[in-house]
This record gives sequence, structure tokens and C-alpha cells, in this order.
Amino acid sequence: MNYPKKVTIGDITVRDGFQHEEQFIPTAAKLWMLEQLILAGFKHVEVSNFGNPTGMPQFKDCDALFKGIRNSKKVKHLINDVKLTAITIREKAVERAIQAKLEGYGPDRILFMVSTSESHHLKNSGLSLKDYWKMAEEQIVKAHDAGIKVNGTVSTIWGCPIEGPTDMNKAIEFAQRWIDIGANDVEHADHDGSASPDRVYRYYSMLLDHFGKPDKHIVHFHTTRGWGLANVLAALQAGMTNYESSMGGIGGQPANFVSGVPVAGTGAYYYKDPNLAGLVSTEDMVVMMDEMGIETNLNIDKVLEIGNMVERIAGRRLRSESIKSGRIPKTLTGRN
Repeated sequence: MNYPKKVTIGDITVRDGFQHEEQFIPTAAKLWMLEQLILAGFKHVEVSNFGNPTGMPQFKDCDALFKGIRNSKKVKHLINDVKLTAITIREKAVERAIQAKLEGYGPDRILFMVSTSESHHLKNSGLSLKDYWKMAEEQIVKAHDAGIKVNGTVSTIWGCPIEGPTDMNKAIEFAQRWIDIGANDVEHADHDGSASPDRVYRYYSMLLDHFGKPDKHIVHFHTTRGWGLANVLAALQAGMTNYESSMGGIGGQPANFVSGVPVAGTGAYYYKDPNLAGLVSTEDMVVMMDEMGIETNLNIDKVLEIGNMVERIAGRRLRSESIKSGRIPKTLTGRN
């Protein structure tokens, strides 16, 4: 097998992971998570979403989280090397992010999102693709003027939970469009577990043939159907070097029921059982990569400790196997 010997991993538990939780996760627990992730060596973490929290109340503490992590004494010596990201799907969210930046606590990076499926995109953003591209181009300029980097995400690459199969070539075109209008990097996302390993390898091979190198491109998988790590392996084989994941494999579509209250979220869930939704598990991915001899620059033992605590925060058993089974010993006892 041929694969990179060094990768970058971003953890997105506090935003993408917790957004699917149907109980509000206390702000103090989220802040603890951010601190621990940074102490474990993560250089990229997603903090929150600056969108309207009325429909997604898990994000009502967005400002408090950014202020808290910026002022944390525990990570003061590391924070300047960490990229803190916020989601900003629409204009008002960008305005909030820029204002927070001007006040000294805002994000280093914001994220916009398009889907190759028009219906999925409309449901997520409230705009047609044509109008969204126009809006994003205008807002990227404003973000850059404020000193904020921009990620452009491409979703429904391998399939849409509303429309079904999609054309992977369209995602390559969208990725190029993000770069053309000024995005600093591009996330390539399987948001519902539609990707199979063969098509993952094909897509990322196409991507590298088009762009030449993977440094500005991020791999994002869900594992709804249990294929997450197989897809990571396929992406590694294609040559991808930048990944993101969540502790315990949690995450997915914003919850439409939080702490006993029905809320808008992004509407009805795409899946029959919301407990089976989720991203690739950070813990399992880094343990697998470590066993393969791939350098992650993470404290893997600490990652597993965090994973165990996330289960206590969430209040249930999550989807990491490694936090219970541990790492594979590097030496065999009882042998010379």
C-alpha cells in the first residue's frame, strides 16, 4: 500500500459533534473539550456556529466559547498556533464573526458550505446555489479584510439524502470555484454516509489529478453505514493528507429536539435512527494511523482519555472502539 507518512487531523467535536446532541451540552464542558483537544496537539478545532441559535440552540453559547478559549490560561502557550473555526452559513453569521474578530476574540477561520445537490443546499442554506455563490464571493472579501481565513465546503459529493446519486465531477468543479473566489481551503464532505471506498478513492484521485497536491483540501467522512475508516484508508491510498473527525464518532445534522424542546434544526432528520448518525471517530482513526506508522503529531493516549470523558459528557456509550480496547502494544512482553 502507498499512503502518506504524515497527516494533519482537525477535531470538530464541539461544533459538528455536539450539534446533533438532543441535550444541551454545558458551555463549561465544551470549553473543557476545546482545551483538552488543544493540549492533545490538535492545531485545528471547530468551536461553534455564529448562525441564529433560535433553531439550533446548541450554539447559543458561541460568543462565550470563543471568549473562553481565547482567555484560557490552560492553553495560553499554545493558542497562537491553533486555528479556531466557526461556521457561518449566511451573511448575518459572517457579520457576527467579523464583529467578534474586531473585538479580539473571534475566529481565525470561517466556513461556508455548498451542496452539489440543489435541494440539499436549499434546505441547509435557504438560498439557491446561484444566489449562494454570489453571497459567498461577497462575504469572502469581507472576511479577508477582517483577517479571517475562509473554508469552502463541498457536500453531497457521493450522494444526497434527498435526491440520491450525484455526479462527482460536479464536486471537482465546485472545489475549483471555491479556490477561484478566494477560499483558503476546501472541505470535501460525505455528510450522510453515502460514500463507498471505491468511489472515495476515485474521487480523491480525480481531485489530486486536478489540483496537483492535497495541502488545501480536507477529508470529511460520516460513518452512518459503518464505512468511515474504510473510506479514510481509501483517501490515504489516494494521497490525501488532511482529515477531520469527531470524538466518539458523534455528529451530523443539527438536532431538531434539544433538552426537551422541539426546535427547527434543519428540519426532519435524513436518517431513520439519529443515534446511528455520526462522523468518523477521532480516537479510532488516530490509533489506526499510528499503527500504520503515520505521524499525526497528536498525544494519542490523551486522545483516548478525552474520548472516555466525552462519553460521560454525552451520557451514553459512543462509537469509538479504541477508548475501550486501547492501543496495540509496541513490544511483546516475555520475549527477548
